[in-house]
Amino acid sequence: MNRREILKLGGMALAQAGASRILFGAQAAAVESKADYTLRIAPVTVELDRSHILSTIGYNGIAPGPVLRMREGRPVTVEVINDTDTPELVHWHGMLIPPEVDGTEEEGAPVVAPRGKRRFNLTPGPAGSRWYHSHAMAMDDLHKGAYTGQFGFVYVENGRDPGQYDQELFLALRDWEPFFTGTMDDEDDDTHDGPLLEKPATLNTDPDGLEVGSMTYSINDKALGSGEPIRVRQGQRLLIHFLNASAIENRRIAFAGHRMKVIALDGNPVPTPQLLDSIFVGAGERIDVEVEMKNPGVWVLGSTEKTVRESGLGVVVEYADQHRPPQWVDPPKARWDYTIFGAAGSSSPAPQQTIELIFEKIPGGAGKFNLWLVNGKPYPHEREFVLQQGARYRLVMRNRTDDAHPMHLHRHLWELAEINGKKTAGIIKDTVVVPYYGRAVVDFTADQPGLALFHCHIQQHMDYGFKALFRYA
Repeated sequence: MNRREILKLGGMALAQAGASRILFGAQAAAVESKADYTLRIAPVTVELDRSHILSTIGYNGIAPGPVLRMREGRPVTVEVINDTDTPELVHWHGMLIPPEVDGTEEEGAPVVAPRGKRRFNLTPGPAGSRWYHSHAMAMDDLHKGAYTGQFGFVYVENGRDPGQYDQELFLALRDWEPFFTGTMDDEDDDTHDGPLLEKPATLNTDPDGLEVGSMTYSINDKALGSGEPIRVRQGQRLLIHFLNASAIENRRIAFAGHRMKVIALDGNPVPTPQLLDSIFVGAGERIDVEVEMKNPGVWVLGSTEKTVRESGLGVVVEYADQHRPPQWVDPPKARWDYTIFGAAGSSSPAPQQTIELIFEKIPGGAGKFNLWLVNGKPYPHEREFVLQQGARYRLVMRNRTDDAHPMHLHRHLWELAEINGKKTAGIIKDTVVVPYYGRAVVDFTADQPGLALFHCHIQQHMDYGFKALFRYA
């Protein structure tokens, strides 16, 4: 079945769902119509391989949850049923929707009570690869929030995609069974060799608090070598949607024996697609790639870090009539550079105001854990970031810490203007990795009234201070 047939069937399903709604007159008793989508939050088991079955919380009996296909601009109703003993929130990452349905407590969205349910009405958009996940605070409980299996893809269609692909794949990069650790070996983070523009002259040498680590990985719900391979034929053209659904780390991914043509970042088409040997995906980011299948064999698609790949973060890709052990080939080393996807000049309005954001870490500042600061203080920030509706803003994010931070602004899209002094234009995202001791500059228009949460997408960093609320005057 090709992608066009999938879309046709999806459209038929939506049409049938719409036709099934029953509306009574004003004088009749109101009968609630069937929701377009239902997400049931409940305990699930994930069989990474036959010898490793873990228990977590997921959606609709699986983790990751189902891929939800929606049509841009067509209102939908989502019913969330919470079959757990704790309050929950479902965030629609990358959507331009009102704060009351965005699924974050900081913005005032209502929680879904334990053993309760709640219905949300939203209008999907913009088109492209989005995702949904729990936005519950976890703090020191590694069985809550983004540490669980509560995540899944949303793909918002606009009807203009020609669908000329032989296969469409949704691949979520995931770590499981998190634990606290006093040592973090971050070999997969290649932002360490940047220009270090924001490295302080004097470093805080106090011992770090506990961080969160993992040694268990998968792509979707299977560890490398388990489950069925991705089966392909020579000459096919694949569309792969990658999502880094990790609550812990950024990741570099390669497809042995093949190059990947990056066509979209965070679901938004890039001005200049690039053919690459590997891609770097920050926590919360999505990258869409095209791959031409023209190198028959049995190959591994997975993490470039050997220990992570061999601990599960990979999947086997098998050509028809090929029967041999899966092969891995290390890609050439290359620094990740967002700007290669950009345009020469920006056609966007010039920013009218600039907001400086300085990121700092206080080692052990939250008891056993590190404390994270934005402009000298942890969350909350009372009326420090007040936007004028319709104004164009520039955010200058100065990372004065020894971590690369995937920064996300809810309910808005931003245009990347600069990374570590290198200017660019036309790259539209909702999450940007600010490099280790580096700087990122983004521009956005304040066109989504209401509260908007700004935070690092590493769960522990967000929980311990690394967030702020943007509000409209």
